[in-house]
Amino acid sequence: MQISIADLAQMVQGTFEGDGTQMLNTIAKIQEGTTGALSFFANPKYENHIYTTQSSAVLVNKTFVPSKAHKTVLIRVEDAYATFTNLLEQYGNTAIHLTGIEQMSFIDETAVVGENAYVGAFTYVSKNVSVGENTKLFPHVFLGANVKVGKNCIFYSGVKIYHDCIIGDNCILHSGTVIGGDGFGFSLLPDGSYKKIPQIGNVIMESDVEIGANCTIDRATMGSTHIRKGVKFDNLIQIAHNAEVGDHTVIAGQAGVAGSTKIGKYNVIGGQAAFAGHLTIADYNQFGGQCGVVGSIKEENGKWFGTPVLGVRDALRSASLFKRLPELLIRIDTLEKEIKSLKKE
Repeated sequence: MQISIADLAQMVQGTFEGDGTQMLNTIAKIQEGTTGALSFFANPKYENHIYTTQSSAVLVNKTFVPSKAHKTVLIRVEDAYATFTNLLEQYGNTAIHLTGIEQMSFIDETAVVGENAYVGAFTYVSKNVSVGENTKLFPHVFLGANVKVGKNCIFYSGVKIYHDCIIGDNCILHSGTVIGGDGFGFSLLPDGSYKKIPQIGNVIMESDVEIGANCTIDRATMGSTHIRKGVKFDNLIQIAHNAEVGDHTVIAGQAGVAGSTKIGKYNVIGGQAAFAGHLTIADYNQFGGQCGVVGSIKEENGKWFGTPVLGVRDALRSASLFKRLPELLIRIDTLEKEIKSLKKE
């Protein structure tokens, strides 16, 4: 990144206040800025940094009115946060500029790799795979037979996609994630041992999905495990066979969804939340961290907490009561003693 403040302001369709000839060559947090850095300000609680930052320029909303003098150049835009995000995508993500096929990678002769794709060293592309244009496969990625990958995807090192799985456009998969491993399916035999049930389905992931590091999404026993459009996963998440995660649902780290559970769209799920199998969860619900969901939830727009989950108000009342249990136990013991004393009299 090497651009003048004036040119950047023009590029983002903004205006600037100050010396537009200064050059910007990096991006930094507002509280960690240095000369030549571009920062942004959107959250009012960080306003004090506007007046002390060493960044050469700061993106701010057009409505921002400073309350003190400042040295940095203000670049005014409609939405500072969105503009800064777009700049990070353009200048901060080197992956989008990679192209070509590196030595020591393997691409089967029946596979099709689109234009401007990148295939890193030691990546393995199996039979009948298709990879869309501008997709980036970092070193040590594995794509099993018949896998279909859309355009503009990024698979970081160590991603493994098992056979027959389908990945849509604009998906990002981080290192160590496994898509399409066998579902946890076993039948109990009369002698107490277990026989594996073949998992012959696949995983279908729609467009604009991002999956964090070391996540696992199991293939269906039959049919498909389905990750819908716009879903976002944190790291270390487990999705079991035949589950479904609805459009634009977000799930924080270490959460787990058991087999055949269907989670609706626009749900927000906290870290370490657990969903039992064969449930149906309605749209627009929010689940606090470490929730234990053992039954279906039919109502929308709910807020849930605890194990087993309760509505937030009931959960807070229960927590308050739980804290009082030692006190209540003492009072009960005292009352029992008084009752015994009265009976004797």
